[in-house]
Amino acid sequence: MVFRVRRSGRCAAAASILLVSASAGAQTVPPAAEPVPLDPNAPLAALPGIGVDWPDLEAAPGADLVEALTTTDAAAERRYRWAVEGVDGAGALLRERFDQLSTLNAHDNEPANAAQLDRRAREDADLLTTLLRGEGYYDASVATRIEPGATPNVVLEAVPGALYRFAGVTIDGLALAGDKAGDLRTAFGVKAQDPVDADAIVAGQARLETAIGREGFPFAKVGEPQIVVDRAARTATLDLSVEPGTARRFGRIVAVAEQGARKPVFEADHIADIARFRPGEPYDSGSLDDLRRALVQTSLVSSVKVEPVPGATPDTVDIRVATAPAPPRTVAGELGYGTGEGARAELSWTHRNLFPPEGALTLRSVLGTREQLGAVVYRRNNFNGRDRVLTAQFAATHINRDAFEAQTLSLSGSLERQTNIFFQKTWTWSLGAELLASDERDVIASTGVDRRRTFFIGALPTSLNYDGSDDLLNPTRGFRLGGRASPELSLQGAVFGYTRTQVDASIYRPVRDGVVLAARTRLGTILGAPRDQIAPSRRFYAGGGASVRGYGFQSIGPRDANNDPIGGRSLAEFSIEARVKAFGNFGVVPFLDAGNIYTSPLPRLTGMRFGTGLGVRYYSNFGPIRVDVGTPINPQPGDSRIAVYVSLGQAF
Repeated sequence: MVFRVRRSGRCAAAASILLVSASAGAQTVPPAAEPVPLDPNAPLAALPGIGVDWPDLEAAPGADLVEALTTTDAAAERRYRWAVEGVDGAGALLRERFDQLSTLNAHDNEPANAAQLDRRAREDADLLTTLLRGEGYYDASVATRIEPGATPNVVLEAVPGALYRFAGVTIDGLALAGDKAGDLRTAFGVKAQDPVDADAIVAGQARLETAIGREGFPFAKVGEPQIVVDRAARTATLDLSVEPGTARRFGRIVAVAEQGARKPVFEADHIADIARFRPGEPYDSGSLDDLRRALVQTSLVSSVKVEPVPGATPDTVDIRVATAPAPPRTVAGELGYGTGEGARAELSWTHRNLFPPEGALTLRSVLGTREQLGAVVYRRNNFNGRDRVLTAQFAATHINRDAFEAQTLSLSGSLERQTNIFFQKTWTWSLGAELLASDERDVIASTGVDRRRTFFIGALPTSLNYDGSDDLLNPTRGFRLGGRASPELSLQGAVFGYTRTQVDASIYRPVRDGVVLAARTRLGTILGAPRDQIAPSRRFYAGGGASVRGYGFQSIGPRDANNDPIGGRSLAEFSIEARVKAFGNFGVVPFLDAGNIYTSPLPRLTGMRFGTGLGVRYYSNFGPIRVDVGTPINPQPGDSRIAVYVSLGQAF
């Protein structure tokens, strides 16, 4: 049966029905009936197969009738509005999902005719009914209607009905987990009298699967939930089957190549250095997730699969680690600028696994207006332990500052426990050694006469840091505390010793949404030698983007007869700033800094130089990009009125 409806001129064409019957292989078509006269003022009948009634229209003579019929033509397309009623108590998640899946919403602001509106309304009614039943409203019904007007309004009117609840929740097989059964039942979470909510059931199943792995059952199986609904009682029962298997302990690590790779990226012994578990410890699936993330963080694997496999004994589980290599070479560049430091460009080439495992070689160069450097760096990550880094470096540098000029050859090495954006550490430390020969030029402070001296220095720098902040590059709460000490021997005419120490502390407090108050203190001292005997490159200086903003780099403190800074034996710095999220990914940071350098071994906290200004932050995916513009409040003679600093990350 085929229906066709047409309209032309001032009236609608007649509907014709074509009936076809078959008998003994022949087809008979009855003669066409005479057209039935139509009343042009009669309301339109409902279209067959369309569930939305035509809007009621008042009869209008003459031209008004033509307009009324034209605006209600089934083929006429107009923009529409839509609304959902009756779901206010169902929760925000239901409305969010409906908006994501709704056909009416997907075609919002697009013209549509009556047939299209009816189809979309029916589809959305079915969708809304399904979503309501998923939240436990099994008697839900949804009606549709179109409210006439210049812009038709499609309304879905929901009647959720009673909320069904669980009369009973059974987890078969959980008792085989022994004394851990109670914790696993708690992890599932769904219990009697809870709403029959599909989301809660799926989330509970996921929590149970995670918890049973964390509790030491590597081969546990969790079945699919079985739900039986009793419509008469408006309740349901839930049955879930669990096969926990046997609790096991970690065995050995088995390293294999991922499919398509010739050999594994790391051998089993190095993976064991990275892993946080040891053989004999109770199995914990969370340790496998941690190992997987750590292997990805090395940047040497393109894919990694970590999975439990049966061990050599019934109570052990081996860990199979399959890896495929990633490209090992990296070329990196960096540009920067700071008042007093000048422009600076850095370029480096790294082979991250030239000396397996994780033995990297880096060739590094710096070309700047006031600094040039060439260095060869060997770096071994995860050295005999997770996040331990062994570094050796040979560097040749030339530095030209207002305070001094130095040409230096240095050989240094260190062993440290580092933090990173993937695994931010609470405690970090470093132990190092350094040998350097430095040809340095400065002036005699009292006379301003140039002089040139060569220093041979041996140092044992160490550091210990605590990080209680919530983010490495953009902290919003918590505090940090760090200390550094470097005992040094210097040969310049005679051998003498001294110790450089420095303490840094910072605190971060949110004061309201989008506003963080941050403060910093830095104190330093050099004990054991007079200032003039210490190499100019080893003294304390203040001023610049990471010190007291508003001043040039290293420009604060005592000066010589030529008005150039000469550094000192002690240091005091203080900073406070408000980090305000302005709009989108942009923020502003008003700041106030203070600091000074002293010739005495301990800072006296007098004669402070103050700087203030405003910074702009762009919060990118890899951290905030910082542009600070500062000005000195009480400048010394020769200080510039404006200083600009550009870098990645917050000032502290």
